[in-house]
Amino acid sequence: MAPGKEQWNMAQDLTDTRKPSIDHGPTDIPLLDETIPANLARTVATFGDNDALISAEQGQRYSYRSFAAAVDDLAKGLMAADVAKGDRVGIWSPNYAEWVLLQYATARIGAILVTINPAYRVNELEYALNQSGTSLLVAAPSYLTSDYRAMVTEVWDRVPCRQVVYLPVGAQPSDDWADLVAGGSPVSDDELEARTAELRADDPINIQYTSGTTGFPKGATLSHRNILNNGFFIGEACGYTEADRVCIPVPFYHCFGMVLGNLACTTHGATMVIPSAGFKPKAVLETCQAERCTSLYGVPTMFIAELADPDLESYDLSTLRTGIMAGSLCPVEVMKQVVNRMNMSEVTIAYGMTETSPVSTQTSVHDSLEHRVSTVGRVHPHVEIKIVNPETGKIMPRGEAGELQTRGYSVMLGYWNDPERTAEAVDGDGWMHTGDQATMDADGYVNIVGRIKDMIIRGGENIYPREIEEFLYTHPDIVEVQVIGVPDEKYGEEIMAWVQLREGSDLANLAAATGTGAGRNETVTEAVREFCRGTIAHYKVPRYVRVSDDFPMTVTGKIRKVAMRETSIDELGLEQAAAVRNA
Repeated sequence: MAPGKEQWNMAQDLTDTRKPSIDHGPTDIPLLDETIPANLARTVATFGDNDALISAEQGQRYSYRSFAAAVDDLAKGLMAADVAKGDRVGIWSPNYAEWVLLQYATARIGAILVTINPAYRVNELEYALNQSGTSLLVAAPSYLTSDYRAMVTEVWDRVPCRQVVYLPVGAQPSDDWADLVAGGSPVSDDELEARTAELRADDPINIQYTSGTTGFPKGATLSHRNILNNGFFIGEACGYTEADRVCIPVPFYHCFGMVLGNLACTTHGATMVIPSAGFKPKAVLETCQAERCTSLYGVPTMFIAELADPDLESYDLSTLRTGIMAGSLCPVEVMKQVVNRMNMSEVTIAYGMTETSPVSTQTSVHDSLEHRVSTVGRVHPHVEIKIVNPETGKIMPRGEAGELQTRGYSVMLGYWNDPERTAEAVDGDGWMHTGDQATMDADGYVNIVGRIKDMIIRGGENIYPREIEEFLYTHPDIVEVQVIGVPDEKYGEEIMAWVQLREGSDLANLAAATGTGAGRNETVTEAVREFCRGTIAHYKVPRYVRVSDDFPMTVTGKIRKVAMRETSIDELGLEQAAAVRNA
């Protein structure tokens, strides 16, 4: 898509002689003008005997032909369960083979898959099910400390779901899944094909919840065209063919797993490899070795954990060549170690957001090592990007920071049933306002240098402080709270809450009894963390809490979170983490 005339006119108004920070991707390879099931059918016809899906922990293996058959059986089961085109089907589970089958089965019949974060607790689950209008929920019975069955029971009378199907997991057998699949036997092949024939590439097919700046998550709604094409061009940037075997330890509920992972594979006839239900560094390394994986994904935190494994050098990773690091700021030194110690000489970095399907820029296997470890690459095919002054909308010259905006096929259909917030995110010309601060160099390579919004990215999870602030305001002893992100070498960022305590309250008295400074903060930190546990997702629980009687403000009374962050870095001794270079 060529840049609009108004953008070039704006660029010409610049007095700076440098090129404007606007670029568009190549268009020589056409967009895939088809649905996900149509694309999968083409892949099966060409690569039917190839491995399609391997779940190492579950011991499940599918060729493309058997994978397609299992998807069709499940799709018929959903039809028999009265799931119509456009109905919402929720999935609340870590990474199992059944998750992938459901992804493609819902696409086969035009149902909209609602992906629910496995870390959600009762409040978040209830909101997502109600806001999306989910009618059928598929869930794991439990995982680690999460008792999904108990939480579903707790919210059941307050949500629109008419049926819940529990997955058979390990020692927790369930007839639900088998019954759902078996229930589709009366549905004929012709009926299934007729349903698929009704579908269009622009139909909504997926709702993914992103943390909300107003305290409530937003349901980014994505179409076949959105995520199918994004997955395809991601695979192109990695140089995928039917010979590739991609290890996917990142969660499927996020675009990283289901688009960069699954759809990048199925559009190329490559193999999806699930090392374990949740991230386990050793399981990743063992699976890469056993399955001769050629590609490995992860957020920086995952790669850091793998590099730290004391037995790393004993694993045969000679088949690895590429992969993707994304989801958070990517430290340059970590990228270099991944190249040198894990044999991933062609590893790439991708940048994007759920609302853009998700990738807008990516390095390529053909880029230089320096570009691949220190930038987030260039604009994707059929996508436009520009970097503007967020106040004036004027395009910045190359090398100067501004807000990154993107436009093209990848921009979401909108936030589910939320036109007001959709209009806030996507302007009248179709530009998605990312809120991220970036620069573009003379060759079009992009660096993310910060965020205009105060979103925190912890280990690949996008977290909006307002959501945590709203929750902490429900604590009876807290009268004021401000949440910020502080640097962390493992997770990229950690959550810190500055709180003002109600005078004479139990927590204030406890804090006073422990004196001032670090001791007081540690006491309050544990109390606040205990208040959060089991009620909000674990990754949203503050790592640090600072008791403060006032907050740094501008002369107009606005909270200065930048100053809070600087003070916190100094008080917590986080200078080394703050100095880490990121792409």
